[in-house]
Order: sequence, then C-alpha cells, then structure tokens
Amino acid sequence: MTSEKRRRIHPTIRMRSRKLRKNLTPAERKLWGILRNRNLGNYKFRRQHPIGPFITDFCCPEVQLVVEVDGGIHASRKEYDQNRTAWLNSQGYHVIRFHNQDVLTNSDLVAQEILRVCNQLKKENP
Repeated sequence: MTSEKRRRIHPTIRMRSRKLRKNLTPAERKLWGILRNRNLGNYKFRRQHPIGPFITDFCCPEVQLVVEVDGGIHASRKEYDQNRTAWLNSQGYHVIRFHNQDVLTNSDLVAQEILRVCNQLKKENP
C-alpha cells in the first residue's frame, strides 16, 4: 500500500481496526473462516477494513462489496447504520448485512448470498 493511500485513513481509525481484528465476535470469526484466503469464489476479502471514517466488518475491494455482521446493538443504531451505508454507497461500495444468528446457524446460505452478490457486481462492473 502506498503512503498516499495510508494517509487517507486517520491513524486512530487504523489502530482501532487492528484492535478489532484481534477481537472478532463469534459470528465474525465464523464468517472470516469462510471468506479468508480466497476461499469464496477466489475473491479477496479483508476483515475490519477501514474505509474513510468507518471500519467495515469485511470488504472485497475487487467488487467494492462491504459485508456487515450485525449483532443486537444494531437494533438501537439503525439511523447510524443507515447513514454509514449511505456514505459507503456514495463512495461506490455495495453494502449487505447479515444478523449474527444467520451467520452462526446458516453460514452456508450466507456464503452463497455473498458469492452471488460478488458475481453479480463483477458482471455489472467488469
């Protein structure tokens, strides 16, 4: 990564993303096991990836996809999440969200949906 790209992310955000990578939730840990090392459709994902002022749970820069895993706290943060999604969309990212419980109990379906969206985005923007 060039130093120019590194300067776009505030150092506080960068340090927070590093801490979050070490403390994944059980649902994030399970999904990371599916997404890491190009396991899903040969797409490269990053975990706890900073984009502007936000830290995304998972990001596939190749197709500009952000995958968020939402726990119980997100029920009280709907407006924040909506604003965050709107900002990410304005930067060219497509955001999809899954509940923790879906990742933990239906991880195969979650993986299929992520792969479907990746393939669709790749077709739309070759």
